[in-house]
Amino acid sequence: MRRAYREQMNKFTHDLLVMSDLVRTAMQTASSALLEAHLAKAETVVDSIDTMEDFRSKCESAAFELLALEGPVARDLRQVVSGIYIVEDLSRMAALAVHVANLARRRHPQHVVPEEIRPYIQEMSKQAINSASTIKDVLISTDVSQALKLAEDDDAMDDLHRHLFTLTTQRDWKYPTRAAVDLTLLSRYLERYSDHAVSIASRVVYMATGMHPEEYQASERTKEEQRLMESQFDEISRRYSEIWD
Repeated sequence: MRRAYREQMNKFTHDLLVMSDLVRTAMQTASSALLEAHLAKAETVVDSIDTMEDFRSKCESAAFELLALEGPVARDLRQVVSGIYIVEDLSRMAALAVHVANLARRRHPQHVVPEEIRPYIQEMSKQAINSASTIKDVLISTDVSQALKLAEDDDAMDDLHRHLFTLTTQRDWKYPTRAAVDLTLLSRYLERYSDHAVSIASRVVYMATGMHPEEYQASERTKEEQRLMESQFDEISRRYSEIWD
């Protein structure tokens, strides 16, 4: 029974990695379609949603089978339950990539992004795609430090999102209202995509440590403070020992 459970768990993990590849490719293609006004690329992403839904259904079924196959405990249980939430986040990331592709498709053959705004969208797209790549690495390694760093890196995405919102709501905005609406939606799609990547990273931290990121970081700070106090105490003891000797 345990061997069957482990084989099923490995298969479940493999499917999560495949999903992470799919959502990264979807956003990569959608961003390219958007910036190039490329209709065929946009339609490729829109058509891929059925594949993502199939994987979502497959992964969810596998997770519930794992729970029923052998009552998992501790880390195994955390891995399965976290996996269920990760599937949902990946599914939402795929849907957001489709939203980006649909935006490009609706405006074709026109460009959605005005020329002077392109650098902001290019950077946001790059960060979104990088976050998906990092997610795959984190799912493979369960590296807590790398998972926590993803949340720190997401601050740059939030800053870009806020800056773009400021640009589109200024009085001297020189483009049509439709362009402002499109860019606001686009910025939100990219920002939310990265947010879901951060959510997955948080799930990995919990899966690996049994603690939520904030709890884990607080625990690590406490350990570091304790190590520092012990080091200082050892130094004081050494000095007094030299005096008395």
